[in-house]
Amino acid sequence: MKILIGQFINEANANIPVKDEITTFDIAFGDELIEKMQVGDLFESAGIEIIPSVYAVSGASGVIKRHTFDYIEACFVNAVKEHLHEIDGIYLMLHGASEVEGLGSGDHHILKTIRELVGPYIPITVACDPHGNLCEEYVHATTAIRSYRESPHTDSRDTWRKMAQMAIDLVKNRQNIHSVYRKLPMILGGEQSVSADEPVRSINAYMNELEIDPRILSCSWHVGYIRHDCDVAGCGIVVVPATEADQQYAETIADQLAAYVWDKRHEFHYTGTTAKPEAALQMALEFDGRPFVITDSGDNTTSGATGWNTFILRQALAVKNLEKTILFASICDPKTVDQLETTAIGETAQIELGMGYDAMSEKVALKVSVKAKGEIVRPIGIGSEDIVKTFGKCVLVHVEGTTIDIIIANHRQSYAHAIQFEKAGADWMNYDITVVKQGYIFPYLKEQAKGYVMSLTDGATPQDTASIPFKRIMRPMFPVDQI
Repeated sequence: MKILIGQFINEANANIPVKDEITTFDIAFGDELIEKMQVGDLFESAGIEIIPSVYAVSGASGVIKRHTFDYIEACFVNAVKEHLHEIDGIYLMLHGASEVEGLGSGDHHILKTIRELVGPYIPITVACDPHGNLCEEYVHATTAIRSYRESPHTDSRDTWRKMAQMAIDLVKNRQNIHSVYRKLPMILGGEQSVSADEPVRSINAYMNELEIDPRILSCSWHVGYIRHDCDVAGCGIVVVPATEADQQYAETIADQLAAYVWDKRHEFHYTGTTAKPEAALQMALEFDGRPFVITDSGDNTTSGATGWNTFILRQALAVKNLEKTILFASICDPKTVDQLETTAIGETAQIELGMGYDAMSEKVALKVSVKAKGEIVRPIGIGSEDIVKTFGKCVLVHVEGTTIDIIIANHRQSYAHAIQFEKAGADWMNYDITVVKQGYIFPYLKEQAKGYVMSLTDGATPQDTASIPFKRIMRPMFPVDQI
């Protein structure tokens, strides 16, 4: 038996001035693809031969250029066509939040094309991120689709493997089933749906109870993605029946789960403390103890922002008689990283930090001394630092005449794991305040910080969902409309 596998991940933030070229993506084929998808051992143990298609991952970034997407989709399509006569099933990791120039959702287009090629009965299982958008046609094209439960996504690898195992089970015990979908007229940001907090904690517990029923194979709740305006935006739920005889029962459970989530719509809120930028900085300065974390939520690189913004840095520089030590992790400015390439550790340099694209990324003239040079890394899969990917270079500098240090990076990346600070040469625990580019605070920082606040800054990832000028979303939609 043979199962075709592949992965496509992109969170397309349409509010940033860059678009994804093929060089933005980490592309892999063959054995490298199998290694990166972290499910090969499951297929090997089951005696299933893998047919690798393409691994294409850009993470959170911009809208994808059409020619780039056409190449990626062609890799999927060509693999399916070449092996059509021998495919017993398909397992895909499709994030769900992509957007392609002139096309719409790349995830939706890939799945639709594959389903048209293989016909209605070949089992297709999909693992996805809850911050991806769904529609009825997309969901019905899957035999089973399931998102991560946890946000931040500490269960991402577990979900990949769960859906890979489901593909194995379905090719060995074929069932004429398909996923059941309900769209909810509700639009949320990821920062309002942290799983350690209510109401998501209760929603997850309820889905876990539903999955105990032998008639239900899987349940999932999908928050959706709000960083580009599209007609498939909004929350949804998915229920997968165990057998064809359970299909109607799954419809009933889908109605129950949809009602359960909808009834909690007024309970969604930002986890932890939030404040306007001035109040957030003052809160950090007045906090008794260290370390304190400020999240620059309007420049959240985990949701596709550029990481360019210097706004909070300028706030800090304007503080009179600043005594507390502050680390910025990080500010993305490739040209300044290049400039500091020839500056030795311990030497000083005059820089203009900031891309100068808009008022938020305004340039700042600084005299700095170089403290360390390092790499920009990120663990692949939250909760584990065993597999680390390198994205670029960074320089740790001290701003002369201040108590401020800055990690200047040539690639946007949110600092959320111990190894990232280690590779940058910065011990963030020794600073009074650390400023990171994210929305909800990640588990490692939350566990180690004595206090934290989400600064409601402007930028590419604004937090007030109701104020975002959506045009194409389904209406009415809560909380844009008071339903």
